[in-house]
Amino acid sequence: MDWRIEELDSDTARRLDRLHPEVFDNAIVPEQLRAFIDDPRHLLFMAIVDDVVVGMASGVEYFHPDKRPNLWINEVGVAPDFQCRGIGRALVGELLDAARSRGCKEAWLGTEPDNDAANACYRAVPDVEDAEPFLLYEWELD
Repeated sequence: MDWRIEELDSDTARRLDRLHPEVFDNAIVPEQLRAFIDDPRHLLFMAIVDDVVVGMASGVEYFHPDKRPNLWINEVGVAPDFQCRGIGRALVGELLDAARSRGCKEAWLGTEPDNDAANACYRAVPDVEDAEPFLLYEWELD
């Protein structure tokens, strides 16, 4: 199986018209897609097989007055039929390369301790540090 990775931008957004149903959590909202693409701090890479998007990884470059920029990896999704083939690892690698080119000091993400597929993927990415447990607090705002 051959696959390739492309960065989401105005030209490649049309790829999302041919999207495996298990890549994103919800349907693509055109206004949200446009806002995402128009914000230069947002990144998304897509894995494509036979012109169908089968995986994606997104992140946000953020900064603070006393720190260099960092990349928060927001989400990584690969359709189940395409997992365990190096696609997730390659998508995360693309985000890390983009973060380095932007001068980011660190990149990070969080996942559940029992998410075995995700943890295996992230441990396979070169130069990863050992995972650290942390607490997550969430507020529903609507």
